[in-house]
Amino acid sequence: MLLSRKTLMSVSVAGVMMGAALGSGVAMAQDAQLRGNVRVVIGSTSTGGDTYQNASIVVDRLAEHLGVNMKVDAVGASSAFRTLDRDSRGNTLMIFHDQSYLGHLYGVQGYDDIFEKYTIGPTIAINPGNAYLVPMDSPYQSLDDIIEAVGSGETVRVAIQPGGVSEIGFSALKNAIAIEHPGQEDNLVAVNTGSQSDKNQQLFDGQADVINGSVQANEQYTRLPESDQKAMRFVWLTARQETIEQAPEEGLGQTTRDQLLEYVEPNVTVTMGDDENFTFDKEFFFLYNKEMDQGIIDQIDEALTEIFDEGDVQEAQLNAFFIPDFKPSAEASEYLQDKMSRYQDIISNIN
Repeated sequence: MLLSRKTLMSVSVAGVMMGAALGSGVAMAQDAQLRGNVRVVIGSTSTGGDTYQNASIVVDRLAEHLGVNMKVDAVGASSAFRTLDRDSRGNTLMIFHDQSYLGHLYGVQGYDDIFEKYTIGPTIAINPGNAYLVPMDSPYQSLDDIIEAVGSGETVRVAIQPGGVSEIGFSALKNAIAIEHPGQEDNLVAVNTGSQSDKNQQLFDGQADVINGSVQANEQYTRLPESDQKAMRFVWLTARQETIEQAPEEGLGQTTRDQLLEYVEPNVTVTMGDDENFTFDKEFFFLYNKEMDQGIIDQIDEALTEIFDEGDVQEAQLNAFFIPDFKPSAEASEYLQDKMSRYQDIISNIN
């Protein structure tokens, strides 16, 4: 069959248009990928803390896997959220932990509802070390002693950093006292302070009876002789038993995993009522600008799935006393929203 010149021109124009459309599609697909320099801001200003350490372990492997230049930047929570707000292209990502939603529940300025304002990315790790400690020579030998003392009218002062992970255990303890000793919960008093060193100093100076700390930051003080003013004892780890059971057998420092298990449920319990006890795992996860392309979300999910399947990243996390905890974005978002709802009830009960 012979084609006319007009028909050939039409076919040619159609081909050009189809090629342009395909080229545009390819360009769009390319746009929906991480590329160039990617800044990963974190909700901490410390390059020695657990947020920076967790982020670096994962981001270094993600950068290598994708062949992209990625840098972790410790800018603090307020600055991190503002920076993320300004960049929907995917050149800025964020990693933080549960404080990102707890701050909102506690009404801390600068914390919005992350589930409305941002897209939740994958979870990456748990810090199992969130802890409460007393001086080595404290009359309180256990958390039960503290609950009973408060219930009988004694004032017990707890040094915390308000508005987040540091406060949630205090809130749970106060809620448990309200359940077991109604009307006595106000005898548990928060000493609001700042960093871990500030909380430690409150204990050293006798300005607090209990402090929120961590296994990583405070284990060294539990090895001091009782005569030392800085000597401490663990009375409670908020992590779930199954979380601590995943830690290395040697534990941390001179405190083994079996010794750490003495301070979690079922050996130490903080009731939430209805036969349910409070536990809390401090979990780290990505957050994205709400307008960031779904292609980048999928790309990171797929890359981290492959990285965690290889197993090297888990070894690095465990060596740093973190528990591997990868959940892809959709699963992580649903899980963290459920988690927030659970703790929202505790905060509401004591306010």
